[in-house]
Amino acid sequence: MSRPTTSIPLPSDTKVLYIGLRPSTLDYSRMPEGLDEAVLTARLEAGNTALREAGFDVVWCPVEPSPDQAEETVREHLREHRFGLAVIGGGVRLFPEYTPLFERLVNVLTEAVPGIRLGFNTDPGNTVDVLRRWTGTP
Repeated sequence: MSRPTTSIPLPSDTKVLYIGLRPSTLDYSRMPEGLDEAVLTARLEAGNTALREAGFDVVWCPVEPSPDQAEETVREHLREHRFGLAVIGGGVRLFPEYTPLFERLVNVLTEAVPGIRLGFNTDPGNTVDVLRRWTGTP
């Protein structure tokens, strides 16, 4: 396990909002060969299963690429639950055309939930590692 992200780890029962682009909205012609909607959806499902099996309380929040639509979706989730950590998936962060979306999400989260922590994965399969970094859980 890597070193905790913070000197004061979050409780292991922290509710986590996991934000990622809805797989049906992506342009797979720009993705590595073999990655399509079905493969990504399966990877997301496997990653979410691993999170639950590891005991984390995670709410999946698939968003549209439109910053306005994504903001509304995130705000709906924030009205329904109290989150201590938000994980923003790599698809939102790694493509330049989604930079305005990424900025909007960060600002909505930090304005709506003062003190929320932000974590970042690089693949659905390593989201569990992000949560372990934040909670100090092995």
